[in-house]
Amino acid sequence: MNLVEFLQDLSLKGVKLWLDNGKLRSGGSQKVLKSDIVNQLKQHKAEILQLLNEQPDLLQVHALSYGQKGIWFLWQLSPKSYAYNVSFAIRIYSEVDINIWRQAFLILRERHSSLRSTFPNRGQAPIQWIHQDQKLDFLQINAAIWDEETLRAKVVEAHRHPFDLETEPVMRVRWFNCSEQDHILLLTIHHIAVDGWSLNLIVKELSEIYQALLAGVEVSLQPLTHTYQDYVHWQQALVEREEGKRLWDYWQQKLAGELPVLNLPTDRPRPAIKSDHGAAYPFQVSQQLTQNIKALAKSEGVTLYMLLLAAFQVLLYRYTGQEDILVGSPTSGRTESEFDSIVGYFVDLMVFRSDVSGHTSFRDFLAQVRQTVMGALDHQNYPFTLLIERLHLERDPSRPPIFQVSFALQNLLEAQEIQQFLGRTDTFINWGGMEVKTVAIDQYENQYDLTLEI
Repeated sequence: MNLVEFLQDLSLKGVKLWLDNGKLRSGGSQKVLKSDIVNQLKQHKAEILQLLNEQPDLLQVHALSYGQKGIWFLWQLSPKSYAYNVSFAIRIYSEVDINIWRQAFLILRERHSSLRSTFPNRGQAPIQWIHQDQKLDFLQINAAIWDEETLRAKVVEAHRHPFDLETEPVMRVRWFNCSEQDHILLLTIHHIAVDGWSLNLIVKELSEIYQALLAGVEVSLQPLTHTYQDYVHWQQALVEREEGKRLWDYWQQKLAGELPVLNLPTDRPRPAIKSDHGAAYPFQVSQQLTQNIKALAKSEGVTLYMLLLAAFQVLLYRYTGQEDILVGSPTSGRTESEFDSIVGYFVDLMVFRSDVSGHTSFRDFLAQVRQTVMGALDHQNYPFTLLIERLHLERDPSRPPIFQVSFALQNLLEAQEIQQFLGRTDTFINWGGMEVKTVAIDQYENQYDLTLEI
């Protein structure tokens, strides 16, 4: 362990080190500041003073949330993968001031510390290092001579460029200059720093910041009262309290016994190690069928989510013949309202285990699914990454653990800002008073054999 790692390890353990008129001061956890630690600090005092002068953010290090740990572990297994690159792109048909856009991203990044963090490995675990003066990864690209096919290929290539979470910024901006009145803005962020809710915040705030700068007025976003680190502390405290035991007992009981592996019929052999290669098949449900589904859900006293999940599980039973069905589903992870305005990785996963056998009708099965969903929602705060760890499952590198199929019903009202940008076709939209055109980019997080997203 070198000196930087030693100091950051102390910071993670609650030791406070700071400069006071050129002198080194210490405080915090007295359990950690034992005589041998104090002696090491004295021995390396001159070097420590120099480090803290040169890197004021050296000790801005924090533990990761359980979800971040899971993402980091997957990145470490496949550091060249782009499966967790999250992007949106717009095309602007007007003259722009690049410096204003650059300033807008700087303000956005200063507001949300997750966007100016790196995630180096320290000993046995990664940490989040929040940087004070990290260089903004903003690159202008001359695209004037490219045809449309080449331009789109270059945008996709930029989206897919892998991140180095240990040393590089987790947010990058690529500005493609096609002409003085034709530009493409591509924003790409690694999933370890954002989720879908965060993207909605970013799209909204970025527009407000840009418009304020353009008008020459003060940027007046609502001040943040909490940080992502507050969420990490809240989550850790939760699992250590009696409430954490209650949540763990529930999931331990629900996932007891041998967990079935869903064997979907495939047209080729399964690779020994799961890859990120996949594709999406978009389809549209007719208005009449949508109305019928909603009417059925209402008459049965269930939510639209419950009805669609039940239908999906029956479909899986039909294709596999398996009666014990496990399906995963994402949650926002923001059950506490104080975290609603924070950019970060909050999303988590729930597991729905349903037994298709013994039901004489779909109505009977739907009633079971209703109870399953209600129980899972009541226990959703238990981190999925910790659940995997505590179940001590035998890992199969060719499959994701616990479940192989996922289901998601998107709430467009909660994410209406970002949904405009994530369509599968290029569309003109009004973004904060600007008429822009979205640039569709295929983005897949191919963790699972099959995902149904509605």
